[in-house]
Amino acid sequence: MNRKAADIHSGSSFDSFLEEEGMQEEVISAATKRVLAWQFEQEMARQQMTKRAMAAELKTSRSQLDRLLDPDNTAVSLEALARAAHVLGKRLVFEMADQEPHRHTRKSGKPRPAMRKPTAPAAAPATKRTRTQAR
Repeated sequence: MNRKAADIHSGSSFDSFLEEEGMQEEVISAATKRVLAWQFEQEMARQQMTKRAMAAELKTSRSQLDRLLDPDNTAVSLEALARAAHVLGKRLVFEMADQEPHRHTRKSGKPRPAMRKPTAPAAAPATKRTRTQAR
């Protein structure tokens, strides 16, 4: 393989490929659901909870629980996921994170204005005086 052929893919990544193909959000969503389904299965096994018992705790059918646990089914509500986590004594934690810097451009090609990070609240003023302050 000559040097020019190797440079064609230099600097590209799987993320940029998915973005170019318009599949990035779909792939991330599917991967997230797979991880959640795996975590539910692992916790159910750790607690020795059967699918029948889990469905009864959720007050739903076994087939509905199977859809919730299906790693390929991304059409599950956050409410259903949160209820399932609660039954297992867990809670779901979500966060929104910044995208990579090169994705912060508008369709016009102009960069978006930078978002300011929230600052910590200022420390409350001291209410008690120290001995040196009282004199």
